[in-house]
Amino acid sequence: ALGGDERMQLVTSKRGHLLSLGLARLRKHAPGLRTIGLSATVSDPLDLQRWLVPQGEKPAPPAGLVHVTGGAAPDISIMTSGERIPWSGHVATYAIPSVYEEIRKHRTTLIFVNTRFQAELLFQELWTINEDSLPIALHHGSLDVSQRRKVEAAMSANRLRAVVATSTLDMGLDWGDVDLVVHVGAPKGASRLAQRIGRSNHRMDEPSKAILVPANRFEVMECQAALDANYLGAQDTPPVGEGALDVLAQHVLGMACAEPFDALSLYEEVTSASPYAGISWEMFERIVDFVATGGYALRTYERYAKIRRTKEGRWRVSNPQIAQQYRMNLGTIVEDTELNVRLVKRNQLGSLGRGGLSLGKVEEYFLEQLVQGDTFLFSGKVLRFEGIRENECLVTNAFSMDPKIPAYAGGKFPLSTYLADQVRAMLADTSRWSVLPEQVREWLAIQKQKSMLPKRDELLIETFPRGNRFFLVAYCFEGRLAHQTLGMLLTRRLERAGARPLGFVANDYALAIWSLNDMGDMIVRGQLSLSELFDEDMLGDDLEAWLAESYMLKRSFRYCAVISGLIERRHPGKEKTGRQVTVSTDLIYDVLRSHEPDHILLEATRRDAASGLLDIGRLGAMLARIKGHVIHRGLDRVSPLAVPVMLEIGREPVAGEGQDLVLEEAADELIAEAMG
Repeated sequence: ALGGDERMQLVTSKRGHLLSLGLARLRKHAPGLRTIGLSATVSDPLDLQRWLVPQGEKPAPPAGLVHVTGGAAPDISIMTSGERIPWSGHVATYAIPSVYEEIRKHRTTLIFVNTRFQAELLFQELWTINEDSLPIALHHGSLDVSQRRKVEAAMSANRLRAVVATSTLDMGLDWGDVDLVVHVGAPKGASRLAQRIGRSNHRMDEPSKAILVPANRFEVMECQAALDANYLGAQDTPPVGEGALDVLAQHVLGMACAEPFDALSLYEEVTSASPYAGISWEMFERIVDFVATGGYALRTYERYAKIRRTKEGRWRVSNPQIAQQYRMNLGTIVEDTELNVRLVKRNQLGSLGRGGLSLGKVEEYFLEQLVQGDTFLFSGKVLRFEGIRENECLVTNAFSMDPKIPAYAGGKFPLSTYLADQVRAMLADTSRWSVLPEQVREWLAIQKQKSMLPKRDELLIETFPRGNRFFLVAYCFEGRLAHQTLGMLLTRRLERAGARPLGFVANDYALAIWSLNDMGDMIVRGQLSLSELFDEDMLGDDLEAWLAESYMLKRSFRYCAVISGLIERRHPGKEKTGRQVTVSTDLIYDVLRSHEPDHILLEATRRDAASGLLDIGRLGAMLARIKGHVIHRGLDRVSPLAVPVMLEIGREPVAGEGQDLVLEEAADELIAEAMG
């Protein structure tokens, strides 16, 4: 038998797709294999039941379902504070003293955040007020493995009072002495919240205890929606979906490395895996051809010929070096290029020494923005950037009060569709406001008085002047990724309409666009039609035109090229730098777009972008939902509901007293204007 925990957290990702193909291979060698999947966060059990058994032309009956009931109900609350709840932001610094008090009152507290940036900053802020010198640690994916293991060992030995962590501690850890989970920032999903609060009192007969700490006013409603969902047992994990094509290409190469394969037999095996049950023979042939030649535009280059056909018609690996390269580059996790951060000391002559403690890894693109002497916050320390030597970032200890924060690529979660719908419902239904803090109720009431609150199925558009610019704010509640894509497409349309847009900014709840011409006046005069502006056809020619100019597809292509094996990061004795990989993949991308636009890897790239970086599927669903339900309010000033997204304009991910004061002054000015 083969069993696995937290299946639903895995099967929807590319790692899950690769695992399903590996499972199909195991079944071929062991037809009687019994598979068991465990998960506490299943939204559609049938999805997982099918994933566990063979599919294909004659699918096996779904796996049996054992639904465990009972257990103590969780104890979840939303932190209340006498401080003013911020209108925007993601760190919840207003609540840090209250979080610290909770740490003092409990044996062991696990503090979850959504991004590594939040983890670093929150850890630093907690130590700033840690008058009792409580042992508080930090844990996230960019820290050195040895450092993470030390934190885990200390946690297991009950030597820590608190750990600030990202998703690295979401699963697989059963620390019985964790008696409180604090979630700073909204959880972004009902299932994610259920997963994280389960780390507290990890026993059937004891209630998990958790406190949610919203970072801003919109997050208060999101936290309340997540809390309600948890008590209802609602889950919002995404469906399994179709298997990724780049993952299949990697698997095909792996099978050739194992032994020569017959294409038809491998096709039958692949389609027995749930994510690939619907893949056509033609598509599979295109994948095999890609692995064998690189595709039409690349077939003249020997390096892309990974497999060859034998006289017997079977496919084998081209040479032993290909198999070695495959083993070195196996897997589906492609991080943005990172450099190792090494803490060094200067010798008596002032030169930087060699060796020193490895602190972890930081994204290369962040380090490229630094000059010698700049300081940044990492691994709970303020570090001085000294330079880059080969693949290492050299740093020394610093004591700056104004460090930068690495802009990590990992750990950013979009607002789930379920919670987004619940927040829209809460806005529209005043009877649900009674559980909200007085500050938030007052904010919503004044919004209703000065503008309006949209119904659950409506899209509210507000226009107003400010300074020498004109603003349009759309309250979509579809998550930052979908809003960023919408912003790019809307600005193209507004440019054609003569609005002369200058820029846009998005958060999880709204999108703000500013222009030189008065968009509100254009709407009133009939020069700008909102129904046409938000028509679903923007996902046609406008989307294609934007993608042709955008670097986003190049970024997606880079990931697909690495996973599929087209570009290899690791070679015996050396590893390509991020710049080398980027240059290589960008050149290939340009060649394929020009000479083979229907290349299989470009198709894989578009699929990835649609569900990942661009969230096109979700945007399309929103445009269909609001058709005929777009409401415009022309205002003479910013509205209370618009303040949070307006405060995002010009904000940089930096920390320090000076920046805090500037942002606070800007917020006070906007709030006074909106609420006055």
